[in-house]
Amino acid sequence: MWRSAMAQQATAGRRCLRAFVSGFFVAVPVTVTFLDRFAYVARVEGSSMQPFLNPEGGSKCDVVLLNRWSVRNYQVQRGDIVSVVSPRNPKQKIIKRVIGLEGDFIRTLAYKNRYVRVPDGHFWIEGDHHGHSLDSNSFGPVSVGLLHGRASHIIWPPNRWQRITASLPANRGPLDTEEED
Repeated sequence: MWRSAMAQQATAGRRCLRAFVSGFFVAVPVTVTFLDRFAYVARVEGSSMQPFLNPEGGSKCDVVLLNRWSVRNYQVQRGDIVSVVSPRNPKQKIIKRVIGLEGDFIRTLAYKNRYVRVPDGHFWIEGDHHGHSLDSNSFGPVSVGLLHGRASHIIWPPNRWQRITASLPANRGPLDTEEED
């Protein structure tokens, strides 16, 4: 009788282990697919997006939810905060604000040309903290193919939880061609 109980426990243990392993092999691909297609979290480091992100600076970093699904067709709008693969270092992702879209005329802050027309398939991105940001003013318009995600929420620290809405800083954005003529 005692052996029968031990055999039943061993069988139950094997069933439990088998269920866990099979569940694991289902959960991992589902999780990877979710993170690849829909959303993931990213820690925002540095001062280039201050004061909107990392307003306290130092070692306190904001964590944002990056929505990959919303940019699957490379659709962004002016004022969106986006994650892109760095044009300077493909192993690095950077977070910046979209200032101009294809066809827009931009007054640059420090680029080699004072005015730039954003070419088709590109957009102009800048950090909010000018002078402390490697952005389009350093490397020019960015290909939409480098787009990785759109920041939709600040999720850490808890006192900064909020939805991120598209907004342009004062005096930034495309030039109104009618005013310039």
